[in-house]
Amino acid sequence: MRSLFLAILIALMVSCNSNAQDKDNKKSNQQKSTTKMEQNNQSLEKTDAEWRALLSEEEYRVLRLKGTERPHTGKYNLHFEEGTYKCKGCGTPLFESDMKFESDCGWPSFDKAIEGTITYKKDTSFGMVRTEILCSKCGGHLGHVFNDGPTATGKRYCVNSVSIDFKDQ
Repeated sequence: MRSLFLAILIALMVSCNSNAQDKDNKKSNQQKSTTKMEQNNQSLEKTDAEWRALLSEEEYRVLRLKGTERPHTGKYNLHFEEGTYKCKGCGTPLFESDMKFESDCGWPSFDKAIEGTITYKKDTSFGMVRTEILCSKCGGHLGHVFNDGPTATGKRYCVNSVSIDFKDQ
């Protein structure tokens, strides 16, 4: 009897949590239809259709729908040329090449970002608690930051290659 009660209680908790996440996802998707960008007191709006026209299907899935590319498949995972990594959505410089390191996690990793270019947001998706990183200018999803980096910062910015572009020096 006790086992049955526990099983029902767990099922109810999972069900309630799933419904709350579904409601949050619906709200989030509605808010994504128009993204406001501000630079030098100028406002630029991009509709969902404009984002779809600007980005490839995979770029849109990652940057706008918060997807993740498969590990070890990204263009910049093992890329170590000198230059600047920029947001694929809006061109904002995010990381310099001297901030990049090889982490063997399957995605490009950086130990810090260019100051003021990243927005941090608590992410509780998939039953985990992580810190999502977004481009501060366009709100594009870049990846996540973790506190397990091997450098003096102790940070590991784990970034989807498809969310960034590279400009050599």
